Amino acid sequence: MPTITIDQLSVLLVEPSGTQERIIRGHLNDFGIPLERIQTAQNGSSALQMMRGSRPDLAISAMYLPDMTGTDLVEAIHTSDDLHEIGYILISSETNIRVLEPIRQAGAIAILPKPYVPEQLKTALYTTLDVLEPEPLDLDDQQLTILLVDDSLTSRRHIRRMLEGLGVDVIVEAENGNEAMGMINEQFFDAIVTDYNMPEMDGKELIDHIRNSSSQPGVPILMITSEQDNSRLAAVEQAGVSAICDKPFDPETIRSYLKNALI
Repeated sequence: MPTITIDQLSVLLVEPSGTQERIIRGHLNDFGIPLERIQTAQNGSSALQMMRGSRPDLAISAMYLPDMTGTDLVEAIHTSDDLHEIGYILISSETNIRVLEPIRQAGAIAILPKPYVPEQLKTALYTTLDVLEPEPLDLDDQQLTILLVDDSLTSRRHIRRMLEGLGVDVIVEAENGNEAMGMINEQFFDAIVTDYNMPEMDGKELIDHIRNSSSQPGVPILMITSEQDNSRLAAVEQAGVSAICDKPFDPETIRSYLKNALI
């Protein structure tokens, strides 16, 4: 279990609405975060400046800010060398899948509706604790080498951080299926973690190659994806994926999958 507790979290709340700010601050305080550990900003530029002055554990923002979107903000956070470890939660009434897709890909801890049920925010805060300090895998000192395949740098950074927190010894990265295929033919992997939507060769094509044409046809494969098309996901399952995990996801999901696949 994480040693950090909710009352130790530092949060930056980015919300242009004074009413929404008070509501969310109140809920955060109700869940145990002291008010002095909750900073607020009304726009993205101010939020980024505040983060660089005093880095919070978690940023919570609306989708539409006066100077940028939540997508712009999370990408700025997760592509920054000094900010990318900050967790991010979106609270928004936006329901358009295409608008939310970049947030999912960027490694958001959670996407909550507006208005949300307070218990949803509480769950997201506990997930944040697990992201900050994942419980290591207990595999009897077995050293793991995992191939991570995703065309999004921000997504790879997010997943790599979780895998490292779980105690994975070696993580090799590939930007697409073609690049991954060459690596699979040259190096042994204990497991493969891949996205679905990628250029040149998507996740299904990669799984087809691994299962039918590679030197490691039985390697466990976890697909982490925001893909919502059930027919596509069904095709992936038929191709032989070991498990499918939605974005956003929590460390416990990855931990449970790896333990089940590797023990």
